Amino acid sequence: MLITNANIITWESPNRILSNHAIYIESGRIKEIGSTKSLTAKYPKAKKNDAGGQYVMPGNICAHTHFYGAFARGMAIPGPAPKDFPEILQKLWWPLDRSLDAEGIRYSALVCLVDAIRHGTTTLIDHHASPNFIDGSLDVIADGVDKSGLRAVLCYEVTDRDGSEKANAGIKENVRFLKRLASDPHPRLAGTFGLHASLTLSGATLQACRGAAPEGTGFHIHAAEHESDEYDSLAKSNLRVMDRLQKHEILGPNTITAHGVHLDAREMEIVRETGTWLTHQPRSNMNNGVGVAQIESMMRLGIKVCLGNDGFSNAMWEEWKTAYLLHKVHHRDPRRMGGYDVTQMAVYNNAALAGMFFPAAPIGVVAPGAVADLIFVDYHPYTPLTDGNLPWHIIFGFQQSMVTATMVGGKFLMKDRKLLTLDEAEIAARAREIAPRIWKKYEEEVAKIL
Repeated sequence: MLITNANIITWESPNRILSNHAIYIESGRIKEIGSTKSLTAKYPKAKKNDAGGQYVMPGNICAHTHFYGAFARGMAIPGPAPKDFPEILQKLWWPLDRSLDAEGIRYSALVCLVDAIRHGTTTLIDHHASPNFIDGSLDVIADGVDKSGLRAVLCYEVTDRDGSEKANAGIKENVRFLKRLASDPHPRLAGTFGLHASLTLSGATLQACRGAAPEGTGFHIHAAEHESDEYDSLAKSNLRVMDRLQKHEILGPNTITAHGVHLDAREMEIVRETGTWLTHQPRSNMNNGVGVAQIESMMRLGIKVCLGNDGFSNAMWEEWKTAYLLHKVHHRDPRRMGGYDVTQMAVYNNAALAGMFFPAAPIGVVAPGAVADLIFVDYHPYTPLTDGNLPWHIIFGFQQSMVTATMVGGKFLMKDRKLLTLDEAEIAARAREIAPRIWKKYEEEVAKIL
């Protein structure tokens, strides 16, 4: 395949913007980049796709999300509004995850995958929970990912909050799925070992997870999202969250910690020293009122900070914009969280994290040998767009509606804004049909704690 007449944003380091260029793709990877004229002459028999002057760039990557939360959209929370994050967990997320059956899991994943394709997010790292349907739940999600054509990393959230039997079932589901992928690899699927948070995990369960995880496997865990996680850890172990996770050998270069809003200075050093990844989800942090993580300090310290969405829409440029603005208002200083810092998280660090799970070829870059995970963006700048000012064009100019095509591994998943692998109308219609059943089950679950 030959993509012609493209303005290419390579996201190399340093980044380049190449006008009127072409990309030759073979076997799902980028083989060559050159001028449209030269590659058209070199590959006269190649199937051509004219980008028509659009920007062609690597697909976005989401470092932390929750497909299972999709049915929360528009759902009423009974009783008084939750006053803090622990109440949000108890009154919203935990009753909702207990309300999911196989079909609910399938369609919560599918609507998120549709959203990702439409908004140009090609790789997602998901964190799943469904205590009343654990065994095989990751296969249900994996089947949706496979049909969608997207790339995803999956895990099941182990927690003690539903009892030891279900905690053990969660451990088994992670191990089973990891073994499945080891014996039958999939080019667009990977796995890690999911944990909820120190807040809902005993020392015994953490040790069981560490012992059960296959060699070389890391973990995906929420950490210090709210003060309650820190106070619970201190009460259980006289250790702060990261100290406790380090004690149980959960941290390391293959582990992802989400949020880190309430880490202290020593905990940040632990994250850096262990090579652990940390993901920032500013839209979620604002919505839950949990505070603002010291992201700039973490990055200065050398922590590998990535950008996720925590189950918000898979329009990752919205997360860029929120990160850029949130830290300014929080510090009352317009110099905070510059565009290059956001780019470091969202582009370079996210690509490095995705590459850890999909090491066969570079990801998140337009370069020979890289996977052809690309998006077409119909953006018409009315001021000069350069290598240097691109982050600010994305933050102030790019909109998710401008994505006209999404490609993974050289295959179009959406072209001319038409989805090709998933039936968006059918998926949305079926999701609307089953939502009342899930909401009714949710009301029954939340009534148990009111």
